[in-house]
Amino acid sequence: MSQQILSSAESARYARHLILPEVGLPGQLKLKAASVLLIGAGGLGSPAALYLAAAGVGRIGLVDPDHVELSNLQRQILHGEAMVGKSKLLSAATRLTDINPHVVIEAHPERFSPDNAARIASPYDLILDGSDNFATRFLSNDIAFFLRKPNIYGSIFRFEGQLSVFAPHLGGPCYRCMLPAIPPAGSAPSCAEAGVLGVLPGIIGSLQAMEAIKLLLGIGEPPIGRLLCYDALRTSFRDIRLRRDPACPLCGDSPSILSPDNQETRSQLACAASTVAAPTVDVAELDRRMAAHLPPFLIDVREPHEHAATQIPGSTLIPLGSLAARLDEIPSTREIILHCRSGMRSAKGAALLLERGFPHVSHLAGGIEAWLLAR
Repeated sequence: MSQQILSSAESARYARHLILPEVGLPGQLKLKAASVLLIGAGGLGSPAALYLAAAGVGRIGLVDPDHVELSNLQRQILHGEAMVGKSKLLSAATRLTDINPHVVIEAHPERFSPDNAARIASPYDLILDGSDNFATRFLSNDIAFFLRKPNIYGSIFRFEGQLSVFAPHLGGPCYRCMLPAIPPAGSAPSCAEAGVLGVLPGIIGSLQAMEAIKLLLGIGEPPIGRLLCYDALRTSFRDIRLRRDPACPLCGDSPSILSPDNQETRSQLACAASTVAAPTVDVAELDRRMAAHLPPFLIDVREPHEHAATQIPGSTLIPLGSLAARLDEIPSTREIILHCRSGMRSAKGAALLLERGFPHVSHLAGGIEAWLLAR
């Protein structure tokens, strides 16, 4: 570590750290010399970035190509209404610099991909994964493995969150030891489709920041080889033991994955390239067709609890995750219209049916939300 000192302003700012025996001046200087890469400036990245900046981590990298949307503000506390429509990284840099002008914020306004992962991640001490899709989680895991850096994993879904530190170079398993393959497309709805309680990413993202600081300081016991599961509705935490898989294709005894550019990390791009674009119908057209003598076969691809709460009359429930296994229930000679909550899952389902040879398939633009607004 290069020679560093704290200014009088920094000493006042970090006074509560400096009196902790586990931190003190040597620890605060470690944090000042350290660097963390955050993948995503959204729900998890927001609280993690705020606390890392406040703690005095000297250099914070943020990877995110997106812009702030109004729907982000329920949970992405880095951003405010004045930043809607602007770059998330501009918003984040403005807020973090206000929190602590002594830290350096490095913006990477691009999607984290196999093409840029090594270039972006190499200069940082550890990776904090705040991504919201499986392909990026596999990529953050893989690049961390090849660069021998800890990967602080977090995920959220509705009222539940998970946390772990994947670090095979420190004797633990990797993400692939826990999840060997990406789940089938559509089998796991995103937060945009399933919802998430706004406070939840604050809890998991803060825990990710805590583990980053512990690793940088070399204190405590990070959850290497453990998956911490949080249930917000029951206010409970439980630990699941994770073990290194000798057959893991990345960190196992006979690895077959030799690069961060592989089938899983490319899956998002491959899926986008191969998906058939399905036509849409609006609410007025759906109503007109449903009133016809032979209405279309209307499929609700949401989950059972969503269908039980509200449904379009005449719809048949076939959740997206089971659609491929229930094709024999769908009449191939009739017109087929799919719907979900907002149109994301139904687009995937319609594309699947078209790829399987169903000739007359479309889906409802805006989903049941649009249908309800028109009532």
